[in-house]
Amino acid sequence: MTQLEMIKKKVAYLYTTSPKIHINVRLTHPRLELKNDLVEIKGVYKNIFCIEETSTGSPRTHSLQYVDILTHNIEIIEDPTMVSSS
Repeated sequence: MTQLEMIKKKVAYLYTTSPKIHINVRLTHPRLELKNDLVEIKGVYKNIFCIEETSTGSPRTHSLQYVDILTHNIEIIEDPTMVSSS
């Protein structure tokens, strides 16, 4: 099993057991920066997963790629095996 497949499996597990998670995101396209923000996983798909966040006061949905977890642009705080060890 590749690292990307393990990440997909862990996100799917969080989606089914506890979809409200804390996350750090730093992306440039689209520009999105979240630091320890509470989000809800809204969907899990083949190449992306969708989250809903309310950092601006109103709910906004974002599609994120699993590969961004692998490249440390996204960090899911609830799961210690997904925390980057840089």
